[in-house]
Amino acid sequence: MPDLPIPAIADDLLTPTGDGVRLRASRDRESGRMIFPPRPEADARFDAVLLPAEGTLWSWTVQRFRPKSPPYAGSDAFEPYAVGYVELDGALIVESRLTGVDFDALQIGMAMRIVPLPFTLADGDVRTSFAFTPAKGAQS
Repeated sequence: MPDLPIPAIADDLLTPTGDGVRLRASRDRESGRMIFPPRPEADARFDAVLLPAEGTLWSWTVQRFRPKSPPYAGSDAFEPYAVGYVELDGALIVESRLTGVDFDALQIGMAMRIVPLPFTLADGDVRTSFAFTPAKGAQS
């Protein structure tokens, strides 16, 4: 399995694949309950699970104004962005940034797929995070 070209924003969050990344989660061995983000691998109560790379847009909103600082640490050159909940079939619902989307074209039920997203930390270091974008063939 290839390494990420830029380290992940959190340990054990992302697994690189031949065509991008997949999210990791944990499944409680007793109840079968899925947990995201994943529990530490040393926690024997859970099995590591790779989440599906595609899902459907469950709900969304657009952040159209700069959030308060703190905690927001972005630059003053704020650009609106979409955030949504993506239902990963047979697994769970993940909150994520939405990228590569036309805000007016977003629709509940839209097919989405995970993509790596560079994220700049407050100290200037760059890490790999994730976002969802319309799946091939979905309207964007």
